[in-house]
Amino acid sequence: MAQYDVIIEGGRYFDGTGAPSAIRNLAIKNGRIAKVTAAPIAHTDAKRVIDATGKWVTPGFLDTHTHYDAELLVSPSLSESVRHGVTTVLVGSCSLSMICSDYEDASDIFTRVETVPRERVLPILKAHKTWSTPKQWVEHIKQMPLGPNVVSFLGHSDLRVGVMGLSRATDLEIRPTEAEMQAMETHLKEALDQGFLGLSTMCLKWDKIDGDREWSKSLPSTYAQWAEIARLNKLVRQYNRVHQGAPNAATPLQILQYVRECLGWLRRPLKTTLISQMDLKGSAYLTNLTKLTSLFTNALRGDFRWQVLPTPFTVYADGIDVVFFEEFGAGEMALDLKDAVERNELLKDEAYRRKFRKFYGEKLSPRVWQRDFGDATIIDCPDSSLIGKNFEEVARARNIHVVDLFLDLVVEFGKKIRWYTTVGNHRKQVLKRIVKDPRSLITFSDAGAHIRNMAFYNLPLRMLKLVHESIEEGDPIMTMEQAVHRLTGDQADWFGIDAGKIREGDRADVVVLDPAGFGQNLEAVYWGEMENFDLQRLVNRNPGIVKTVLINGKLAVDEEEFSPEFGRAMGFGAFIPAQ
Repeated sequence: MAQYDVIIEGGRYFDGTGAPSAIRNLAIKNGRIAKVTAAPIAHTDAKRVIDATGKWVTPGFLDTHTHYDAELLVSPSLSESVRHGVTTVLVGSCSLSMICSDYEDASDIFTRVETVPRERVLPILKAHKTWSTPKQWVEHIKQMPLGPNVVSFLGHSDLRVGVMGLSRATDLEIRPTEAEMQAMETHLKEALDQGFLGLSTMCLKWDKIDGDREWSKSLPSTYAQWAEIARLNKLVRQYNRVHQGAPNAATPLQILQYVRECLGWLRRPLKTTLISQMDLKGSAYLTNLTKLTSLFTNALRGDFRWQVLPTPFTVYADGIDVVFFEEFGAGEMALDLKDAVERNELLKDEAYRRKFRKFYGEKLSPRVWQRDFGDATIIDCPDSSLIGKNFEEVARARNIHVVDLFLDLVVEFGKKIRWYTTVGNHRKQVLKRIVKDPRSLITFSDAGAHIRNMAFYNLPLRMLKLVHESIEEGDPIMTMEQAVHRLTGDQADWFGIDAGKIREGDRADVVVLDPAGFGQNLEAVYWGEMENFDLQRLVNRNPGIVKTVLINGKLAVDEEEFSPEFGRAMGFGAFIPAQ
């Protein structure tokens, strides 16, 4: 009998703690790292030997901001993340878990916000959702052939709807009764007892409900008074877990409510992570505000971390269907209309166009979109003469206002005109300063959501490339050991989960990657099948980088190919409870 299941030899070994890397040999047995040594390990001692010469051996990466909640139920391999070395994913972000609410409510608070079609998600939930409590969900997940490990927040919108019902939870005149508050606390306590990482909430008003019953209302979490959130946070603080939130971008000072909750005066600090610190083209000053918020809060005994996307934030759109148009009245009016004929009549109306042009001309109010159609490139259109041009160029050629040009094209072509713009993180030097902050979380991929709008499934690789290039250029952001740590052990430690390190005795979630592959464009997107959804979505494809992925000591990716049993057999990923 072989002494070990797998040997990985000759690679540059990063243990996930930030300690110096070195050439080491690893032996894996029964899902754990059995040995790490500079000495050779006899090949006869293992069933499989992997030659990692010239490559890096790292812990599996954590993706701590995904929306795989529905996809997990029918495609538990979550292969779009695993192919890039992700071995642990966090679901339940942005107040949107699928735990307490019934199947239709869970679908309707999720699909429009995360732009995954309702006609795909609703049947999946109707067929598979048999649980209504956190414990029941955990029991269900434990019976699934998971690809990566799974950790979860309990979403406040989900919790609120499960207790109050969708209509009452989205009525400004209604506050939860004492009995309803106690019921929410009971569910939250059960979730924390089961190992959920904490509570996710939402204050951003532009995230809207789908379906026919409460169409286009904001998410239920946005209707809660802060006293309700603070009361729930008492439990989160008691368990030393995490509050994930999203401030309202239109009212930046609202962040002070999160700061007050986070502070640890005469009490334990509340671990708090917010979405998101970004160098926005349209609101460059917010970068300084977010930095000051972090410094101030942590200086006053808080435990605060912004989520940071370590790459340009590029968004693709079909016609007028793009989420950041929800931030202003004219865009919101158009997106609120389901019927294409009715929407087109609105877009042709001159009074409506005046409203749109007025907003477009306002450059000082807080905003995510930079309000610049000259910074938006057309990449697909029935009129091929427009492809490759920006809207401003076309408007000048036709001698009309760019807003009128955009609306004319949407009326003419609808969703068949496709374009993209980079909203933020466009200045590399500023991005380097943001990711360098040790109190940030390198995350915010939104994996599993916005399937036609963006793809950051390879977020960890983009971070490693950014740091690797800075070292080669002689101006390092940080060491490679620190970069790996930020994507692995740092996040695992902060969230309090058993992951992110590959020392002797640790869980054997391991990635073997070839840094020579970083020369390719990691920002490129492609179309790929969304398994069991009968849909195409934007994905990343980076051949030559991630060679091998082991999850719980089992080969998930072997020489860049998925194991035949991956996503079908038990024994790979597991539900990991917070400690």
